[in-house]
Amino acid sequence: MRRKGKISTTATALLALAVAYGSLAYFALPEFWTLRERHLADGIGSFLTTTPQGIPGDPINVGLVGTKPELLRAFAASGWRAADAITWRSSLDIGLSVVFDRPYADAPVSTLMFEGRRQDLAFEKPAGTSADTRHHVRFWLTPRTDSDGRPLWLGAASFDRGVGFSHDTGQITHHIGPDVDAERDHVMASLTEAGAIAASEEIEGIGPTRSGRNGGGDRYFTDGMVNIGILRPQDGIEPPENRQPSD
Repeated sequence: MRRKGKISTTATALLALAVAYGSLAYFALPEFWTLRERHLADGIGSFLTTTPQGIPGDPINVGLVGTKPELLRAFAASGWRAADAITWRSSLDIGLSVVFDRPYADAPVSTLMFEGRRQDLAFEKPAGTSADTRHHVRFWLTPRTDSDGRPLWLGAASFDRGVGFSHDTGQITHHIGPDVDAERDHVMASLTEAGAIAASEEIEGIGPTRSGRNGGGDRYFTDGMVNIGILRPQDGIEPPENRQPSD
């Protein structure tokens, strides 16, 4: 009887601890950071994503001009996979992938917001045996188009170097590598090597940043530029070299 009582007490204590952690990490601390850093997100400019709570996230550092099918084809040809949607099943699968070090090439990515909207597309490429480390990029569809009416997609590319706890909220999350420019360049190099890019240009994004901080509290640095790639049309006709997105 005493042993059963101890087991019951231990189980109750563990349950209370789990509830306390969940309340702190997923409700209380995110609200704190929402109030603390909302003004920072508003003041930095439009080339910075935020978490759903309004915490500054990864910088916008890549862009592509093309239709959705052209983006899907380009990344597939480059060895990237479209990320699964976040569901209970995919969340469980990514957890099992990390814990047991097994592949999950379509693992979901967390939600980031840009101009009030969550990402429209996300792609990833494994960098190890599990979803613990991976290249990944999120894209948001914008209303800007080129002369043929093909839309501009703006994206945030970063490298997931491992899973841990958010420095700010305590939530379980991926930690990114600090050199986001290297990941931007990796995305564009992958697409170029696959023959998907017809032309490219650079525009200024958030500007040079030596000590940025994303939604998980990870530090990053960047030259602040956004590399824009013009995708080859599906009909195989290469667009003019001077083609640029227009308002």
